[in-house]
Amino acid sequence: MARPITLFTGQWADLTFETICQKARDFGYDGVELACWGDHFEVKKAVEDDSYCAGRWEILNKYDLKCFAISNHLVGQAVCDLIDSRHKSIIPDYVWGDGDPEGVRRRAAEEMVRTAQAAVKLGVKVVNGFTGSSIWHYLYSFPPVDPKTIEAGFQDFADRFIPILDEYEKLGVKFGLEVHPTEIAFDISSAERALAAVKNHPAFGFNYDPSHFGYQGVDYIAFIRNFRDRIWHTHMKDVYWADRACRAGVFGGHTDFGDPDRFWDFRSLGRGSIDFEEIIRALNEIGYDGPLSVEWEDGGMDREHGAAEAAEFLHQLDFRPSGRAFDSAFAHD
Repeated sequence: MARPITLFTGQWADLTFETICQKARDFGYDGVELACWGDHFEVKKAVEDDSYCAGRWEILNKYDLKCFAISNHLVGQAVCDLIDSRHKSIIPDYVWGDGDPEGVRRRAAEEMVRTAQAAVKLGVKVVNGFTGSSIWHYLYSFPPVDPKTIEAGFQDFADRFIPILDEYEKLGVKFGLEVHPTEIAFDISSAERALAAVKNHPAFGFNYDPSHFGYQGVDYIAFIRNFRDRIWHTHMKDVYWADRACRAGVFGGHTDFGDPDRFWDFRSLGRGSIDFEEIIRALNEIGYDGPLSVEWEDGGMDREHGAAEAAEFLHQLDFRPSGRAFDSAFAHD
């Protein structure tokens, strides 16, 4: 095994922390990536209670699990978004407050800084998450969008996130943006623009997830090579997309996940369209030795079956890079 195989707990937040730890061990995982929702990792408790992180590690050690990263996607979404009633259901009450949009964005930014402080207390150096975006609704440029409007959106992202990233740098923590629809960066081009907006901030990089690129038609192997020095963490998630015309296209047609009319849908690892062997080879090429974290989503499969098969799939697939040329035995002095 070249890298630790971990399970992202975000899709398991209905279970208690100890329950998901026990299941992760039984599924065959080496560790977990802790979601900052449910009771898996509570930022407020971690910052305010000196015994909290020790208690998390006590349970992790009980099940022989490691932890390399925590993730606060839900609060991060509220930093740059145009706030509406949907956000109330995904962020803590103390971040929502009175619901005033600018107040929510400010409190979300403060909570993302506290998340880095909590990471330090837990002993991890990567926080994964989202950024939200004030310009996502301009994705399709009609009515025509003035380029200055897009520029202003990236500037808004920079204005809100550079102070957060400055605090991360002071704490020795990296922020890994999961490049994803509805975020400031959702493909290679927008990721380059986001990185430029924060002036190549040393704390800013990516939580690589190929699933969000594949169905868009984005080269998910090129992303690895393009941002070889900025991939702090990886999500292993598969997605299927059709080789035929469908009733609901790339934008989803307002259908639910699992609808047979969809052009694409998430699948358990190895059952979709992503070429994971090429991902492993590219990660070896750039020297990535961090965890491969399974973000398991498949609306057509029992999740416990799927999580276990995903762990087995990655344990069999992952391999160390070669330390020598394969034909070196034939070389002459």
